[in-house]
Amino acid sequence: MDFAECTRRITEKVGADSGLGAKLKFDCGDAGRIFIDGTAVPNIVSHDDAPADCTIKIALADLIALLEGTLEPTTGFMTGRFTVEGDIGVALKLQRVI
Repeated sequence: MDFAECTRRITEKVGADSGLGAKLKFDCGDAGRIFIDGTAVPNIVSHDDAPADCTIKIALADLIALLEGTLEPTTGFMTGRFTVEGDIGVALKLQRVI
């Protein structure tokens, strides 16, 4: 799986109305960013580097593992495989979606 496939999978999982009610960004460093605007209906997924209520800084390999189900979100956070900046409540809501 590559970055484009990650974006496609997130778009699919988020759907038209994720119930997120916030803006969230996956920051994969040099690989790119995936921005979810969960305040709009339908939700918008892009590669914008826009301000977000919550930013998850994560390596692309770890994002792939999350999307494939081989990395549990709680385990990834507790072991430092990714960090959460901003409203952690938004990240917890996303856990139900992804």
